[in-house]
Amino acid sequence: MELVHYSPKEMKNTTKMVYNQYKLPDFCCYLVNKSIKCLFCNRKYSTTSIINHQFIMSIHPYTSTRRSWSLLLTLLTALTLSFSACKNQDETTPTLSTITEIINTGSKFTLLKAALVRTGLDATLGQPGTYTLFAPTDDAFKLFGYGDVATVSAAPVETLKAVLQYHVLGTRLESSAIPVAVNTAQQTLIPNAVLYTSKVSSGTSTTSSSTTLSVNGAHVLQADGQASNGVIYAIDRILLPPVFGNVVVTIQNISLLFPTATFKLLQAAVTKAGTQTAGVLTGTGPITVFAPTDAAFKAVGYDSATIAKAPAGVLANILSYHVLNSRTYTPLITNGSSLTTLQGER
Repeated sequence: MELVHYSPKEMKNTTKMVYNQYKLPDFCCYLVNKSIKCLFCNRKYSTTSIINHQFIMSIHPYTSTRRSWSLLLTLLTALTLSFSACKNQDETTPTLSTITEIINTGSKFTLLKAALVRTGLDATLGQPGTYTLFAPTDDAFKLFGYGDVATVSAAPVETLKAVLQYHVLGTRLESSAIPVAVNTAQQTLIPNAVLYTSKVSSGTSTTSSSTTLSVNGAHVLQADGQASNGVIYAIDRILLPPVFGNVVVTIQNISLLFPTATFKLLQAAVTKAGTQTAGVLTGTGPITVFAPTDAAFKAVGYDSATIAKAPAGVLANILSYHVLNSRTYTPLITNGSSLTTLQGER
């Protein structure tokens, strides 16, 4: 009998040959690509760990009956050793970290870490449970005016806590469980406040398709980060919780959440436009508002004085062109697509 070291592919072929020749039942371990997976403990063993367990030897296939039986004997011996390898591997397998521990050690989440500590939610996400965290990166925080830990620390605690609670589900949601659909509601830690996941497939029957995942207006940068108490999704924006109420009230208070967002001229325009416009923006919806900032109004010549002098009908017409009669997030808007506004134009 000759013992040789085989590549994973050769080992797989050899194992197949033994199964086929001797009609053996499934054993404890079988070969998967460059590792061996145990059917009982469901652990995968790398080539290195297999060598350490003295389990990497395969047998050169011979055609004679004597050598074939030697092959079978050696394979059975190797598979028997795998039972004890399962136990040894379990004893050395590290446990998963909690969501809080992962965020604390992530170089892209320093501002989220500061926010979690400030609001006490680091304790919540550090305890046993089944959570899903949509985690804004540092760039996402900076996009909304939180440039450093000092600005995070300066934010009102209760407001900041509400923002973070809106990023957490009380259940574990794997990406495979998210349906291919637009705006699937997911309950957050804020009572009666849901966020919306969207999974969209692109491509045709003649090309390979890809799937994009987003939550509200944020792109998912990385999905299914595994933790002992849940799963983490890295996202590129902070999500705006519906804590203030309708669109008008949200616009009035949005600077409490995002220091760089100013909409005073928009507020003035809505007030001047009259009750019909205000009624649309305070209704049950759903609606989508493309909200011009103060800088956007000034760029086209509208300051507070100009708005005060403008006819109400003109302002109402302008504002209605910024409103859609649907819930439409930016990741779902493609280049060249047309959207019908309340004005009836695209």
